[in-house]
Amino acid sequence: MVDIKMAKRVEDVGEYYFSQKLRSIAAMNEAGKNIINLGVGSPDLPPHPEVIRVMQEESEKTNTHAYQPYKGTPVLRQAISQWYQKWYGVQLNPETEILPLIGSKEGIVHICMTYINKGDEVLVPNPSYPTYHTAVQLAGGKPVMYKLEAKNNYEPDFEKIAKRNLQKVKLIFVNYPQMPTGQLPSSALFKRIVAFAQKNNCLVVHDNPYSFILNNSPMSLLQIEGAKDCVLELNSLSKSHNMAGWRVGMLCGAAERINEVLRFKSNMDSGMFLPLQLAAAKALSLEKSWYEELNKKYMLRRNKVFQLLRLLKCRFSTTQAGMFVWAKIPGSYTTGFAFSDEVLHKAGVFIAPGGIFGTAGNKYIRVSLCASKEKIEEAIERIKKMKNEN
Repeated sequence: MVDIKMAKRVEDVGEYYFSQKLRSIAAMNEAGKNIINLGVGSPDLPPHPEVIRVMQEESEKTNTHAYQPYKGTPVLRQAISQWYQKWYGVQLNPETEILPLIGSKEGIVHICMTYINKGDEVLVPNPSYPTYHTAVQLAGGKPVMYKLEAKNNYEPDFEKIAKRNLQKVKLIFVNYPQMPTGQLPSSALFKRIVAFAQKNNCLVVHDNPYSFILNNSPMSLLQIEGAKDCVLELNSLSKSHNMAGWRVGMLCGAAERINEVLRFKSNMDSGMFLPLQLAAAKALSLEKSWYEELNKKYMLRRNKVFQLLRLLKCRFSTTQAGMFVWAKIPGSYTTGFAFSDEVLHKAGVFIAPGGIFGTAGNKYIRVSLCASKEKIEEAIERIKKMKNEN
């Protein structure tokens, strides 16, 4: 084998935790363990039947299989614009202020590659989605973590952040409803975020995929006056429409910013499959009843997860939004990793350790609602058995 070394940018980035852990769980299942996975946020419910119908019918046509515009089809951009207007009260020009994405995860990388030079600093919440940190590193930037704490409602401490030298800070990542903590935003918080960016001449990247899950009042950071001057917002159909594997996301913001990101993105892909875009447009046209029915299911599951967490002697807020429950582990355990491993190996139930989302999560776990009520009930029985055996 030739002696070729990986690029340093990859050497400095480890394999995604869930990529490793799911391989381990697969091996346990092959050995007959039958692990119940409450760790990953991949919706187990299908999209609306009409969405699937559109995908099927459009795929059968002979003229829907060609390359598509790099900016996405006008039908999808118009649907995104109307969705933002209907649910968030935000006006977006479908021609200039919207960029469909092959999942919002790619958008995180596109933004970092578009704006970050070597040595630039990026403010990243701790805890948060690990991809923020990784994307900054891949782009050659320096992630600067800012801590989110329960005592501050998991909001940035802007006074503390302002005490450091911010001259090299180019971007700040925020994410509300916050993942993994489930903290809902307020208009006051969003105004402080915009004011911080304007004062410090940095770009806010707001990741907003959870605003419809167990939340009756979806919000967008772009609702705030002046936000388009300093905010790029990512959104997704993965959680809100049960379309995680379809890979449909969007980037919204000022036309100038959309064009800048497009310069990078257009060199990375050739657009989404047209039937998929048309099906996504159908999904975005669904009425309120779709979200209400979805949330009824998640509410039942969340109540079961609360029962599971009480068995494990964990502490948690009952007002969290999103498709996870964030909980503090008992004081007798050193880390969420140790706690998670014990539950996995003794009860056959996988729960994500909070430390994968940053050091501020070391004493926490995150439980996914992406399993049927019956599966969660089975997990509860296994944990009861584990407790009895201990």
